[in-house]
Amino acid sequence: MPDLRVEGVNVSLVSERRPDPPPLETNDVAIVAGGTALWALALVVLLVLRVAGSDIHDWWLVMCGAGALLGLLGLRFCVRRQRAIAAG
Repeated sequence: MPDLRVEGVNVSLVSERRPDPPPLETNDVAIVAGGTALWALALVVLLVLRVAGSDIHDWWLVMCGAGALLGLLGLRFCVRRQRAIAAG
């Protein structure tokens, strides 16, 4: 790309790319466990409300159950990944 010159000032439209920042270290196990616990808690609350006589849609229960089950699978994955990284 050409440079623009304005009264002796060189303004380049192309700059050098900065290096990528290092990846953030996160506790994936805690994050996935927290989300899984929230899905499980929502399932329990909805079941209690249904037993108490509230009109709870079936798909709400299914979604909470699916979220909890998928969260358990994700938790297993994160634990195995964390162990593999630690082992080298």
